[in-house]
Amino acid sequence: MKDLNEIKIGCIGTGMMGGALMQGISKKFTAANIFVTDADFSKASDYARTYGLNVLKTNAEIVTTSDIIFLAVKPAYVKTVLQEIKPHFTENKVLVSMAAGVSISTLQSALNDSGLSAPDGNSVMPHIIRIMPNLPATVGEAMIAISPSTDVKNDETEAVKALLNSCGKAEVVPEKLMDGVTAVSGSGPAYAFLFIEALADAAVRFGMPRAQAYIYAAQTLRGAATMALEDERSISDLKDAVCSPAGTTIEGVIALEKHNFRGAVIDAATAAYNKSVELGRK
Repeated sequence: MKDLNEIKIGCIGTGMMGGALMQGISKKFTAANIFVTDADFSKASDYARTYGLNVLKTNAEIVTTSDIIFLAVKPAYVKTVLQEIKPHFTENKVLVSMAAGVSISTLQSALNDSGLSAPDGNSVMPHIIRIMPNLPATVGEAMIAISPSTDVKNDETEAVKALLNSCGKAEVVPEKLMDGVTAVSGSGPAYAFLFIEALADAAVRFGMPRAQAYIYAAQTLRGAATMALEDERSISDLKDAVCSPAGTTIEGVIALEKHNFRGAVIDAATAAYNKSVELGRK
């Protein structure tokens, strides 16, 4: 594959997630090589102008212009868009889909069943990579899962991973884990926000102003997360490092355990997992 600064990158859809990823990629790689479009052309134009990207009028132009095409539309519109762009795929195109619950096989079937062919007869199946980003992509701290189809080349996977690492952290996982990824990192920020809100409520109860309470709670979780990623000790060892013998923290941990804190988190993720499986069957 070409050097990453020479690759042409396209994105169909400039909503929250597509917009966040292109913004992150543009900060590390050549913004002039990024092309975007949207059903709302004025929205795409404003977005492109803000971040120094190129705007194109049609989805077909995105496909013909780009080497790697990000599909950032809602799951309900995926098949319609694929039918539209199918005739314009040629050799060595990579399609990256972030549509939640839409499997690689579903994407391939939609392309195969489009009943369309390129005017020159050269339309081919793109190499498909499915990804699952999460909301912190908007602040450059995403956790992104990458699942390539079997025909994707290693250098194609590594290229997409390198692009997405500019938006946070990207890891390759087998597609069978995508429902679990959805439940943990996809839905996980909401669980974290609930915990931050609860911790801030406690701070307010102890007399801290609300605005300051949110800062204390959020920065505490941010610091703990950074340690979890960068410190070589296990999560259990890190927890024990905070819990001094007969100290305050161990009393708080005991209270959490009495209320089945860990079990509640696991149950929440399991409920999200089951819903993701259900949506994938529709």
